[in-house]
Amino acid sequence: MGFRKRKEREPDADQIAAEIARKQKTLNDWVPKTALGRKVKVGEITSIEEIFEKGWKILEPEVVDSLLRLEEETIEVAKTTRVVTSGRKFSFRATVMVGNRNGYIGIATGKATEKFPAIEKASKKARLNIKKIVLGSGSWEEQPTSDKHSIPFKVIGKCGGVKVTLLPAPKGTGLAVGKNIKKVLEFAGVRNVWSKARGSSDTRLNFVLAAIDALEKTAQMRVSKDVERKIFK
Repeated sequence: MGFRKRKEREPDADQIAAEIARKQKTLNDWVPKTALGRKVKVGEITSIEEIFEKGWKILEPEVVDSLLRLEEETIEVAKTTRVVTSGRKFSFRATVMVGNRNGYIGIATGKATEKFPAIEKASKKARLNIKKIVLGSGSWEEQPTSDKHSIPFKVIGKCGGVKVTLLPAPKGTGLAVGKNIKKVLEFAGVRNVWSKARGSSDTRLNFVLAAIDALEKTAQMRVSKDVERKIFK
């Protein structure tokens, strides 16, 4: 079963409150198994930026949930078949994306014999795969600004036969991108950007992965003093 576009009902206030309460209970009941988890649990570490600066590996999804308020979206759920000696064996493969709409995004795939356990696995793995995205003020802001509404420079991401190019744009442009990657940019916190994409239009997952690959490069590339001025006030 591939991804099908459909109109989703917006959750009401009671559903949102119930979900927040459930997540809070999970964090309260969490017993950390790693040194990093214990430091986060007792409040010794209060910022995920510190974890990235020191290069620590996150091994527990609760670490991310404790430090970031994430939104979540199921990108794809597919039913897979594997032929074994006893016959066909069915399972589900789910891909989930998480983000805080302010410079952090993650995506992962999970597999299970049932649909919802596969989504749950993907959700936890996406938190472990959380990436930092460097936002910027775009190419047209001649003075440094604290409003990081775009990306600092042109980046290109690839996945399979899909290639996505993202370019910084001035305020008021909005997300001038295709529908396949719009949610990715929203989850990352980008509000103004231009894009070019090449590849098959029916492979939404590849577009999503290519867009995330491009965004990750904002944190990997070495920048000039001029670009650095546009990133840091």
